[in-house]
Amino acid sequence: MTHAALLITAVLFGGSILYAFGFAAFVFNALPAETAGPLIRKAFPHFYLFVFAAAALAAALSAPFDRTSAIALAAVAVTVVPARQVLMPAINAASDAGHAGRFRALHSLSVAITLAHIAVAGIALIRVAQAI
Repeated sequence: MTHAALLITAVLFGGSILYAFGFAAFVFNALPAETAGPLIRKAFPHFYLFVFAAAALAAALSAPFDRTSAIALAAVAVTVVPARQVLMPAINAASDAGHAGRFRALHSLSVAITLAHIAVAGIALIRVAQAI
């Protein structure tokens, strides 16, 4: 069970870094803004589902031997839901309405949440690895 927890936590950590710093940055650098924006809008709901599923599974797998990591990973799973269901639509609405200041504030919040999720996954990854 500890090895499975380690692997899933690593997938969450690495996948989140790849998406946030690799895919999203690449799309905006490689494509025109009028193409990149709609592509990112279609991709983000799937990213959030990935984070939810990986964090929930990692939490369940680490619970028997590392309660702290399990709680932290469960918090990632729980907090990604409002990010997907509330924050993401608000960001899109602000962008569509041309409210640049609101868009920047909401997007900054989204980035902060994602960075916090990555940090939690990284700490949990270290803790789970130490349990092996």
